[in-house]
Amino acid sequence: MNAMITVILAVQMLSALAMIGLILVQHGKGADMGAAFGSGSSGSLFGASGGANFLSRTTAVLAAVFFVSTLMLAYFGNLRPSSSNSVLEGSSVLVPTSKPAPVDNSTASQIPGNVPVTPAAPAIPK
Repeated sequence: MNAMITVILAVQMLSALAMIGLILVQHGKGADMGAAFGSGSSGSLFGASGGANFLSRTTAVLAAVFFVSTLMLAYFGNLRPSSSNSVLEGSSVLVPTSKPAPVDNSTASQIPGNVPVTPAAPAIPK
């Protein structure tokens, strides 16, 4: 299972890097405008418009491979057994095992400056 996840991850990374390279090699839509008025070179390795079709189709295929490999990694990531060794499961700090000790308020009067203030009785008019 781990070998298959490693292969899928390698396919995903290679397709991502190839997509980045192909996207950077492609010309923008505004690049053809300059070639139409004679200021740019319209010829390329694949001909006038053959390169755009080849590169865009290859990018679309690599995007599909990347999408499928991402979905497969997400699916296999959720298939892990529930008895995995998690950091949160082994922590005893997050889940208290006993009741907390009751708070003793008698020590609050021992703190300097912490004198309990009793409200004064309201004055009764005569």
